[in-house]
Amino acid sequence: MSTPQHVSSNKLVQTHNLPSLVHRSNVSNMPAQSMTIIQINASQFLNHTYTENDIRTENIPALSKDSLTWIHLVGITDNDQLHELLQPFNIHELAMEDILSRKQRPKIEDYGHYLFVAARIFVYKKQKLQYNQIYLIIGQNYIITFQFEPLGLLHIIRKYIQHNYSSIYSKGIDFLAYSLLDRIVDDYFVTVDEFDNRVEGLDKRLFSNSNKNLLMSIHQLKRDAISLRRTLSPIRDIIGRIVHNEFSLFSQDIHVYLLDVYDHTQQLMETLDSARDTVTGMMDVHLSYQSNHLNEQMRMLTVITIIVMPLNVLTGIYGMNFDNIPELHWHYGYYIVLGLMATIIISLLIYFYRRHWL
Repeated sequence: MSTPQHVSSNKLVQTHNLPSLVHRSNVSNMPAQSMTIIQINASQFLNHTYTENDIRTENIPALSKDSLTWIHLVGITDNDQLHELLQPFNIHELAMEDILSRKQRPKIEDYGHYLFVAARIFVYKKQKLQYNQIYLIIGQNYIITFQFEPLGLLHIIRKYIQHNYSSIYSKGIDFLAYSLLDRIVDDYFVTVDEFDNRVEGLDKRLFSNSNKNLLMSIHQLKRDAISLRRTLSPIRDIIGRIVHNEFSLFSQDIHVYLLDVYDHTQQLMETLDSARDTVTGMMDVHLSYQSNHLNEQMRMLTVITIIVMPLNVLTGIYGMNFDNIPELHWHYGYYIVLGLMATIIISLLIYFYRRHWL
């Protein structure tokens, strides 16, 4: 196998006028169920998409050592149909069971003649972080990918293959597998970037009293950070295991590419950890701010109570029903009591002002 020549994502975009690799394609016109088959060799690129009743084993081409085959399945949730489609590849029943699971933790397993990879991608929909499962089966000269619904995630890879099929064929199936793994990791940059923007936006409203759901929003961001990290960590471990030569299917020449993907996962983890620490700090600051605000309110209520208490004493004394109360029959007694009450109020206000309670 020839030594691979690195082609950066930006160069790919500039050369073929393709959209950024970190953006997804529009899925509004994509069928809910489909089977896309791409087969390449040194001189030919074949691309067929089947939907509905055409998704059959008969339409899957025979594997050949002289070509690379990528089969992309979308929305195949029927157990019998999936077993029938994957029957020619001798896929283990445990892998079949994992593929039909919508809550599978990212992992990589070696089944001898193929590798099974489970991964997740995240996206914000309707202000909520949601995830989708993606599965890869990597064989000697074929790759099978599976997802439950159209995501628009791998369309750019098909475009890349169409423009570079001869070069990809010369590099082998492990380079195609690297391209898919790299695309999955790159998609996290969009999600983590949006998460980071949400954290910054919430941080600007941290000392606002108008948003009563601020604490709930902070808590939701903290949960999002935990979900993203729980997924990114095993994905990083997957790439790390491949880089450390645990699987013979990946050649040494591809490791330089995978090291770049590993660096991307490290960068994502660091960005996510920083944002998560910010969210944790925001929660502490918000709780402290609310506590201080409550203390100020309690202090004001205390001041009012202290001012009213001596007035209650005076009015209570003169409200008792006894004839022999001193000064009860003074001509100016009422005005003297009012003056005394005003003097008490003013004196207490001056005292509290000097103590910075007001």
